[in-house]
Amino acid sequence: MEGSIEKSYNLVAEAFQSHHSHLLAYIGYRIGNDDDAEDLVQDVFVRLLECGKMLREDTIKSFVFTIANNLITDYLRRFYKKQEITSYMMESIKPEVRSFESDIIARDLEKHEKAVMHMLPSQRKKIYYMNRFMDMSSDDISDKLCLSKRTVENHLFLGRKEIRKYIKECI
Repeated sequence: MEGSIEKSYNLVAEAFQSHHSHLLAYIGYRIGNDDDAEDLVQDVFVRLLECGKMLREDTIKSFVFTIANNLITDYLRRFYKKQEITSYMMESIKPEVRSFESDIIARDLEKHEKAVMHMLPSQRKKIYYMNRFMDMSSDDISDKLCLSKRTVENHLFLGRKEIRKYIKECI
């Protein structure tokens, strides 16, 4: 009896070493969250330990990915249910409360956007400001600054990318 438990533990340890990185990549791709993917990978191997005597060398890989698929399904079910509940709660909040919160969030984001905008190179900052806050098109900006439309679009692309990256880190 003691030998079969030890054999199961050894099989799980070997499976962990050989399948951990592939499983982590697979789960991470499916759920889109690296931290939760790591947790799910650990859960896979904990559940694998619970299988005990059923484990065999030739079936352990199938067990690993079957357990992973079941955990992913459960995770996604909970995730979408949580989103549905959150959405329902947001719909039930009075519009004036929601708009007040939205206004605060929008002002805060705009403050961060302007702070990052001031750190951009001068030409990019000018082009971004004209487009974002003066509602000028790329054609209008290129005419006003005597630049090619492609140069203006490139500056806008890079400026937006930097600002998006910064705001993403804030959120």
